[in-house]
Amino acid sequence: MPIRIQAELPAIEVLESENIFVMTHERAAVQDIRPLRIAILNLMPTKIETETQLLRLLGNSPLQVDVELLHMASHVSRHTSPSHLNTFYKTFDDVKDQRFDGLIVTGAPVEKLPFEEVDYWDEMCRVMAWSKTNVYSVLYICWGAQAGLYYHYGIPKYEMPEKLSGIYQHRVVNPYHPLMRGFDDNYFAPHSRYTEIRAEDVAKHPELLVLGVSDLAGIHIIAEKSGRKFFVTGHAEYDRDTLAKEYFRDVGKGLDPNLPYNYFPNDDPSARPPFTWRSNAHLLVSNWLNYYVYQQTPYDLAELQQA
Repeated sequence: MPIRIQAELPAIEVLESENIFVMTHERAAVQDIRPLRIAILNLMPTKIETETQLLRLLGNSPLQVDVELLHMASHVSRHTSPSHLNTFYKTFDDVKDQRFDGLIVTGAPVEKLPFEEVDYWDEMCRVMAWSKTNVYSVLYICWGAQAGLYYHYGIPKYEMPEKLSGIYQHRVVNPYHPLMRGFDDNYFAPHSRYTEIRAEDVAKHPELLVLGVSDLAGIHIIAEKSGRKFFVTGHAEYDRDTLAKEYFRDVGKGLDPNLPYNYFPNDDPSARPPFTWRSNAHLLVSNWLNYYVYQQTPYDLAELQQA
């Protein structure tokens, strides 16, 4: 089944070229079905690229998904045109009286700042508080995951000596959890961050369950046992070349970055990176949609209970 998005969204052309089933609002209106309502709070500076990546994963499902794109009203985006935001995005105030089956909160390039110094932190807290009563299940990604763990559980983040960037091997530590169904015992996932969370802090909260870890990159996936919140410290949604773009951007800024770990063949930046995390990225999102959004959310969203 398709994802349902606005007909003029730039992502449509890319997704259709990949044979991903997308449907305009006009066509969906004639179908007698309640689509899943998924909001994406897109905090990334490369909003068009990120929305395409996430829509690609949401579209690989037998479920019809109605997507609402959100951005922070308290932050001025320097990398996305106002016309794109005004046309395709809404603010929290636009949707605060609505309910959603699911919410995805992306990463953001603000990791080195204390949470309270991020210019949209107050608005972000309003969104996370609202999600307890107006969203059934939330999927937090990278900085979004760190922000969610800090807001909901007081779990801090720690700055690392150098940026963690690359494709890291992980192991499934809870193979019978529905979110990990279909995962190989060992799987790859991208990371791109300057900060980390630590296992000893997570272990203090019995309502949290670690699902995937890496010897080099640390905890990757954390589930709240209720199924209402999931925290993913990496970037499963990244395209094949996203880390390359970040690397060459940092080179251009004169930052002298390390090569992304286990990414370029033979550590040759001119070589095409293999796409080694695509299948489990699709599994992660489709399992979340099926087992924790579609299977659990009440048909009438007015019946949502507080998380």
